[in-house]
Amino acid sequence: MMTTETDRSDVFETALLTSFLAVERTGGFTAAAKDLSLRQSTISGHIARLERQTGRLLFRRDTHAVALTPDGEAMVRFAREILAAQGQAAAWFTDVGLAGHIRFGASEDIVATGLPDILLDFRNAYPAVDLDLRVGLTTELREEVRSNRLDLALVKRRPSEEIGDLVFRDPLVWAGRPGEEIVPDAPVHLVTYPGTSITRDAAIAALEGAGLPYRITCVSASQQGIRAAVHAGLGVTVHPGSILPAGLEPVAGLPDPGPTEFTLVSRAGPPSVAMTELVGAIRAGADRIQSGRLRES
Repeated sequence: MMTTETDRSDVFETALLTSFLAVERTGGFTAAAKDLSLRQSTISGHIARLERQTGRLLFRRDTHAVALTPDGEAMVRFAREILAAQGQAAAWFTDVGLAGHIRFGASEDIVATGLPDILLDFRNAYPAVDLDLRVGLTTELREEVRSNRLDLALVKRRPSEEIGDLVFRDPLVWAGRPGEEIVPDAPVHLVTYPGTSITRDAAIAALEGAGLPYRITCVSASQQGIRAAVHAGLGVTVHPGSILPAGLEPVAGLPDPGPTEFTLVSRAGPPSVAMTELVGAIRAGADRIQSGRLRES
């Protein structure tokens, strides 16, 4: 706990909370200053004033990095709730256009479908909302939301899971290059994502459940790598059927890998007005995502 005398103000100023969250989000004072187009000294002053107001140390600082203290972690939640409430009040009582900052993530197999068009429409409707996009694997994005490095993410889940809010359900299919055929009694050559990928788990569970031998011939952390390996004839992959990449076709003769579900997961705490509007735009545009196949690149 800090021992310096506290600032007696009963109100946490928006500028102080914004600077605090920028340091938390970017990992440093210099990066936060760049992110907010302010001087580093201004950011430092804001954090020092906020620490005086709380009477607590919010960041541990050394020559290499800054890290949140337990009080700082608590302040992250409070700061977001305060700024969200201020944004909601401003949207209710004024005619000022919606503003804010959203850190949004999307799994790679969905980001090049109709989703960019939805995001473009959202940006055109709310030009004052800053939107940061992070593309990755479902497990990575879930962790970033859980650890408050992302505000919102559109990712997959297994039907048995209750993580996030359902947007749409999609059957998984086996996919290969045009004309791909499965050789009876031969091991299935499998192209897949690494680790605990949902489609990887579904593929392996289906093959093992049917007693079929298989061999993993390629592992790639990127959609482009998966597509390239399948196009090269290295094997087949499991993929959501409605967003099957152009140039790949469903392959018959293999056990049903079941469905997957696309869900929105969000950080802890009340959503900002901007987040609520983005969630609504994605839900309203779900059919655009499902009808938009990946383009050839």
